[in-house]
Amino acid sequence: MKSAALDLFPSALLPEQLASSAAEAVREIFDEAASVNTARSYQTALRYWTAWYQGRYGRTIELPMHSSTVVQFIVDHLARKGKTGLAWELPETLDEKLVAAGLKQRPGPFKLSTIIHRIAVLSAAHQFKKLPNPCETPEVRQLLAKGRRAAHKRGERPRKKTAITGNELEALIATCDDTLEGLRDRALLYFAFASGGRRRSEVAAADLADLRRIAPDAYLYRLEHGKTLQDGPKANATPDKPILGVAADALTAWLEASGLQEGPIFRRLWGDTIGPGISPRAVADIVQRRAALAGLDGDFGGHSLRSGFVTEGARQGVALPALMAMTDHRSIASVVGYFQAGSVTDNPAANLLARRKAGTGRDKDKP
Repeated sequence: MKSAALDLFPSALLPEQLASSAAEAVREIFDEAASVNTARSYQTALRYWTAWYQGRYGRTIELPMHSSTVVQFIVDHLARKGKTGLAWELPETLDEKLVAAGLKQRPGPFKLSTIIHRIAVLSAAHQFKKLPNPCETPEVRQLLAKGRRAAHKRGERPRKKTAITGNELEALIATCDDTLEGLRDRALLYFAFASGGRRRSEVAAADLADLRRIAPDAYLYRLEHGKTLQDGPKANATPDKPILGVAADALTAWLEASGLQEGPIFRRLWGDTIGPGISPRAVADIVQRRAALAGLDGDFGGHSLRSGFVTEGARQGVALPALMAMTDHRSIASVVGYFQAGSVTDNPAANLLARRKAGTGRDKDKP
């Protein structure tokens, strides 16, 4: 029997249907919600999937993909311990073509983290199109789990950037002179560290519209956009990040010298000519260049300031919740490693021998 509602609204949808305009609206919401970096990483992953599939199977990629294809992708790119050393299945000629096309940085296997990311992107594509998901099949999940365990047994660990704590930061700052570039770099380093260990993308996106001076040596920066803010502000965090003392002084010196009154805070420079806002990559380049000038040993990058902020805070005994309120970390698990690294030498249990020798522990003559 025909519903009366359909008589009143002849264009009404059935509950299981999704109008093409609504489907497009869903895509637009997804696109708007995703950060620039996330969108870029997804595009890179999908381009690679397309090229690899074309080279491996000689035809255009199609969804849904079979789980055996995902398994082939994993064994093509995941190093394993073979009879003569590490081995993987990606044909050498295809590997060379992928590198030549700029889709791979270098020949050889991927890091496990890259494989996991590529599969996560493929999984998201299937989910978005409401297709059977080959990435969630038992064979794929078990193969990834075994691959993760094998990599761990070989001693492979996620590589983390060297933390820039207080001492390293002072060394970097010491390389900054009073030229326009030196003033910019000094302000950038202090800003990124003092405002809570900002990510390089957040530093590059910093805008004068979100900066408010509240005292001669104090600013409040309102962090409106960031990786951990994509789902909206958290109840226990504030987007206002204080920039105080020497960090505020450095920021004031840069703004006065540059004459900037609107737009991006940190800009490209050609001598004394001020250009558009810097890129996230440029933030990492500045950190690496200043670390080299300071003669520091380590693998430094944009994330060094973020990990260093948490590590330095732990060394100074700052409570983890207070640090997380500044960094906007969403979970304790993602920040606790840095916190523990900073506080490990202050653990009383680490000084048992010294305490015993000094006579502050239990009487050494007692059993």
